[in-house]
Amino acid sequence: LSGLDPAQPYFQGTPIEVRLDKSDADFVDIIHTDSAPTIPNLGFGMSPALGHIDFYPNGGKQMPGCGKNPVSQIVDLDGIWEGTRDFVACNHLRSYKYYSDSIIYPDGFQGYPCASYDNFEAGNCFPCPKDGCPNMGHFADKFKEKINSNFLKLYLNTAEAKDFPLWRYKVTVTLSGRSKLKGYVNIALYGTGGNTRQHQVIEGTLKPANTYTSFIDVEANIGKVTKVKFLWNNNWINPTFPKLGAATITVQSGING
Repeated sequence: LSGLDPAQPYFQGTPIEVRLDKSDADFVDIIHTDSAPTIPNLGFGMSPALGHIDFYPNGGKQMPGCGKNPVSQIVDLDGIWEGTRDFVACNHLRSYKYYSDSIIYPDGFQGYPCASYDNFEAGNCFPCPKDGCPNMGHFADKFKEKINSNFLKLYLNTAEAKDFPLWRYKVTVTLSGRSKLKGYVNIALYGTGGNTRQHQVIEGTLKPANTYTSFIDVEANIGKVTKVKFLWNNNWINPTFPKLGAATITVQSGING
């Protein structure tokens, strides 16, 4: 039984006979996408963990792409009716959109077991444990036999628009060069399963010999890494033409470590 952002008004805090609960089926998985308090945030979804496993994409409260300005959202690619509906309840409706995308991407939407979304964002729950990470959505039940805790809270990030699944990687870069400068570093990953666009991994002061670590959520499961593209920019014209490179770049997959 899959709960797609179970309703908060009139249900949160009620006995289990009234609301959705893990006693309702052999396996209950939940996707929370609009769990901010109803007052003052107008959150339609329930925040407590209810199922055998509970997914909190993007923290479960505010979904990427739902903060678009009203006009662009109402006159959307999907048409005026869908755009208007998304404007009124965008976060709440993301749950079924993630679910439908999960059917097309069986290996997508890995949920990382973690104490909180802040811990997940800080990289404290990376990579997946040895039993793996459950996949949010249609294939969540593949994890049914591996659950050994009372409630399992799982966190992940999604894209702003279709296609929604993202795959998490840890990138560690050691810089090389002669002098420190300000700017940013972008990385693109290439692999046997696909390639990614450029993702920013460092911004600010860039010091040669220093090592920087970043977590990136990319739009492809790249499989075995075959190439990494390194690009840096200092945002302004420097007459001394400084040079900066990467001594080493390490890429770690969240799926298998």
